[in-house]
Amino acid sequence: MSTKVMIVDDERDVREALGQTIELADLEPLRAGSFVEAKDQISPTFDGVIVTDIRMPGRDGFHLLNYVHEIDPDLPVILLTGEGDIPMAVKAMSEGAFGFLEKPCGAKDLLVVVKKALKARGLVMENRRLKQELDRGDAAARMLFGVSQAASNLRGRVRSVGRANAEVLITGEPGTGSPKIAEVIHLLSGGASGPFVKRAAAQLSADDLAEAMAEAEAGTLYLDEVTALAPAVQFALLEALEAGANARVVSGTARDIEADVADGHFSTDLFYRLDLMRVHVPALRERPEDIPVLFRHYVAQACEQANLPEPAISSDVVAGLMAQDWPGNARGLMNTAMRFAMGMGEETLTAKPDEGLGLVEQLAQVERSLLIEALQRAQGRSGEAAETLKLPRKTFYDKLARHGLKPESYRI
Repeated sequence: MSTKVMIVDDERDVREALGQTIELADLEPLRAGSFVEAKDQISPTFDGVIVTDIRMPGRDGFHLLNYVHEIDPDLPVILLTGEGDIPMAVKAMSEGAFGFLEKPCGAKDLLVVVKKALKARGLVMENRRLKQELDRGDAAARMLFGVSQAASNLRGRVRSVGRANAEVLITGEPGTGSPKIAEVIHLLSGGASGPFVKRAAAQLSADDLAEAMAEAEAGTLYLDEVTALAPAVQFALLEALEAGANARVVSGTARDIEADVADGHFSTDLFYRLDLMRVHVPALRERPEDIPVLFRHYVAQACEQANLPEPAISSDVVAGLMAQDWPGNARGLMNTAMRFAMGMGEETLTAKPDEGLGLVEQLAQVERSLLIEALQRAQGRSGEAAETLKLPRKTFYDKLARHGLKPESYRI
């Protein structure tokens, strides 16, 4: 836990008294007599907390509070109030102050609030550190997008599977992206430095399979739509695995592979060998809040590849996207994003609604998606997100609560 406590007060005696209390608690006081003195020490990397008087000449505590939240909305600010300032302090709490204390405040009261704020700041800084590590080195975080619980569960499952040295079967509807999941598993595995080889199972002969496994030695061989393997190739693959292949085999299918096994179209022994670990990729309709996130990513990707400026994605476009069922899943969404990037996006605005949902459910999906979009753009800053949506703050918070959304989940 950090020990830095910045004390901002224009009265020298008050600064010294508060600083002494902080020092006696084995914390590190930083003293500033004004907003101007304090502001140069405030940044997103500052791992302490701020204790400031409200009434100061020039830029007062409210100005400091607003400045801090522009720099870092997660930086705790504790306000010191005079006897007549309590209504102002209550107002400041509604604007994001961590807490307030009435002057003169006792050492015990001060330290209780300060230590609570330091603990909260420590958690924020640790979460940011972990996120930076994930962004730098975790393929699941870098390559598997989505803000839904289903997307989070998928990333967690892929991470655990990636660390295991065993065969993996990836299942999911057509277009859900099994090849990409296989690549992420490879990048998270002990064989990440080895080759990642992809083959379409339907086109493989026994000789092709042997060649592919040799090419993937010390790495990963991904077999797309593994149920399309010819019987002779199924036998060859089983033999290779039983003999201890030097390549990890990850396979994918959009079919009901258990039904193919029951019908005798796929080897029972091979199925159980390939299905040592399984990853199921959810369809887009099962995680609709991820649709805008994925769409933005695909649009940005398409514009970068084609050297095009990124077009604006309006709330009407998002609503049109959310109204579709997306039977093509991520592949269908990617194709739509590519057309939109090239200026052919009208279809997203005239999409047919999901007939499986009533009007209330459809509107709720769209509303939740728009709230998530606004929070993501504002990086979790509630005021900015509410302003973007032109909503009063109370209405905005009521909607967040209704949809189970928390601004801090979208802060970077």
